[in-house]
This record gives sequence, structure tokens and C-alpha cells, in this order.
Amino acid sequence: MNSKKIYLFGLFMFSLALFAQQSSEIIKNIVPNGSFENYRKKSGSIKQAIPWQQIASVDFYQEPLSNDTSMQKGARTGNCYAGLRFQKKYKEFLQVKLAEPLRRGTTYEFEMYVRLAFWSNASLKSFGALFTKLGYKSKLDVVKSALIDSVSKKGSFINGYQWFKISGKYLADGGEKYLTIGNFSPNVKKDMIRMNVFKLGFKEAYYFVDDISMVKAKEVEEKVKVEIVGSFVAEPQDSVLEVKNNIKVGEKVQLKNIFFENDRYYILPESYSELNKLAQYLLRNPHMEVQINGHSDNVGSKSKNQKISEQRAREVFEYLIKKGVQNKMYFKGYGSSMPVASNDNDIDRAKNRRVEFEIIKN
Repeated sequence: MNSKKIYLFGLFMFSLALFAQQSSEIIKNIVPNGSFENYRKKSGSIKQAIPWQQIASVDFYQEPLSNDTSMQKGARTGNCYAGLRFQKKYKEFLQVKLAEPLRRGTTYEFEMYVRLAFWSNASLKSFGALFTKLGYKSKLDVVKSALIDSVSKKGSFINGYQWFKISGKYLADGGEKYLTIGNFSPNVKKDMIRMNVFKLGFKEAYYFVDDISMVKAKEVEEKVKVEIVGSFVAEPQDSVLEVKNNIKVGEKVQLKNIFFENDRYYILPESYSELNKLAQYLLRNPHMEVQINGHSDNVGSKSKNQKISEQRAREVFEYLIKKGVQNKMYFKGYGSSMPVASNDNDIDRAKNRRVEFEIIKN
């Protein structure tokens, strides 16, 4: 390799390093599945909107309620949203493990959208978010410094049954891994206001929640601009980042370094590097909708192959969500119905045991 080629190759590698550094600094939402759009299957339980957890029993909606006649019925964006119920001796919480632990001394910007349900006969004075290292277990975990708690200036949160934003800045203590959403008043009964003072008896405040996000506070950074002069021939790499920029709807890209134990669907650690590259690719293309497809060889029964191919696709789907990917995604198993090679030998069968992602919307 002559000196000119060495120079160009070195410049190219330097620019790649800068790109990788900048891509790792992409302003990303570290609340996984922050709009609840990705889920395993249709269900009324928020547990299907992975990786969200519930404290008590949190409702999950994939479409507007048929009897909701309010101006902004259904989700704020997309199709899915959650619902929290509050009564005088009962309250519910949404909880999720963040895509990455919070960094000590770093300021984060948090926001979520909330809407009072049309059937509520009471409303809340406060609604907020709590950040903890181990998750919310009891009111003893509620520390004021770890809380973004919005208190209504007009008595309680009603806002004409329309979506409103709750937001704030949070200075991390460091190591917080869990976000919990709800009402953190020590006595929820005292925090509830009856909407019609002439109607006595049972009180309930019910709030829909959608579009939850948390990002590092924006900082002014001086970006280095690198201009590559000349041309080069790059060595081929077995990486998902080889995806071309003009990829079209319907095209499929095979993930080449994804490993599972034999006859099992758990992702092995050797797969994380490739999956992290895919996560970065999707973070840079947030409007792209993709489907994760799982395939198997023809060894064993069709039903078994169908099941394990779907489970493996689901594992990749869930891994990406937990890494903070917010793109709308689906997963599907095809069993042994779509081979790319013969099933006559071990090498070809290994080729058929694959996971790929397909572009649904670009």
C-alpha cells in the first residue's frame, strides 16, 4: 500500500471514529418503549408493552375506547397508551428499567403526557416521576431529590380531558436504573379532589399516560467537520451497518452474528455487538418501521420450528427495545418455510437458522 493510500485509509478510519463517537452521543430517549407502541400481543395488561412493569394492575390500550367522546380520544401519538387508576386507598404505578443507568452529575430532561379519563369523578393535585436504583417498593423509597413531581396550580389536573405535559429537569445522583410514574403523595385520599361536590360517595381519578421521554440536557458542543478527499475501497465487513442508505420498503437484511443455544431462544452474549450496531442504526433512523423475522432449519416438527423461530425473533425485538430503540417494530416467525439454502448438511442448515430485519416503512 503506497503512502497516498495509507493516508486516505487513515483519514477514513479517523472519520469513522469521529462518526462512532458522535453516533454514541445521539440524543436518544433512554425510556424504552416510551410511547408503548411495541408489544408482544394485544392485551389489556401493560406487561405486554415490554419492558414496562406494573405496580398493582395497570391498563394497556392499543386503540381509542369506543365510548370515549372527548376531543383527544385515544393515544396522544401512535395507537397505544397506558392507564392508571387512583382511589382513596388504592393507586397504581408504571415502572420501567431505563436503557442505561443515569450518570452522576448529569442533568436530564424528562417529559410525559397525561390526560384525565372521561369517566373520572375526581382528579389529582399531583402527578410525577421517581428515579431509583432498585425500583419503587414503598413510600419509603420516595425521596424529594429523586422526584419530578408536578403540582397543579389550579387545584387539580383536569385540563378539559385533553393531553397536557408534565416535565422537569433531573440532576442524577448516579446509578438510578428505574423510572416509576404515578402519584407519590403519602395520602392519595387527601390528594384527590371531587369534581362534583354535590355527588357524594365513591371517588376515582383515572389518567391516561403516553409519550414518556428522558434525554440528557442539551449542551453546546463544537463539532469537528472532516472532509474525505479521494476514494478508497473498503474491506467488506460482516456487519449490519453495511445496510445501504437507500434501502427500500420490503428489503430484508440478515443479521450475521446472532447466536442462540441449540434448540433454545435465549440470545448469547456473542450477539450483543451486532445487535448494538443495529440499535444504533435504528436510533439514527427513528421513523423507520421494521419487522424482525425468525427462521429455522427443517430438523424437528413444523410446530416446534415455528415456535422457536418466533421466540428468537421476539428476543431480538425485546433486546432492541431495552436498548432504547423507539422505532415501531414487529416480530414474526416463519419456521422452516423460507430456506435460503438446502437442509441437506450442517453448513446449509446453519444458514437457514437466521434472524433478519425487514423494512416495513422508510
